Amino acid sequence: MKIEDEIKQPVFSNVFQKGLINILYTAGWISQRNALQLKEYGITSPQFNVLRILRGQHPKPATVNLLIERMLDKTSNASRIVDKLELKKLVTRTVCPSNRRAVDIRITEAGLTLLSEIDTVFAQEPQLRNLTEAEASQLNDLLDKIRD
Repeated sequence: MKIEDEIKQPVFSNVFQKGLINILYTAGWISQRNALQLKEYGITSPQFNVLRILRGQHPKPATVNLLIERMLDKTSNASRIVDKLELKKLVTRTVCPSNRRAVDIRITEAGLTLLSEIDTVFAQEPQLRNLTEAEASQLNDLLDKIRD
């Protein structure tokens, strides 16, 4: 559906304003759908993001600072997210042997198993299913260009 119809605004100042509004609206739309899918697994989008970062580090540990650097949502409270994941037994936290002020965070087998289950659902990237591979590639190029 066109952005004009979605937000009931038939006219924009220019195509750049329309594009920005379209990006913001679509980002929220995708976030809502992802959150609904992840809710079935008992985790939030930021928790999913942290688990994926930790899986990428596995078997090496990560620090809270590393998580903050790599998180998609820079406003998320990484320490609190790790607390919640630890309560769910999806991550472990131990004092770093070489630096007692640092904490090593690792994904558990339960965390890896959960991500494998979620991967099967997210593998189809349902929010982008209407795009061809060439269109998805072009979308990536355009989004990268915006951030240049």
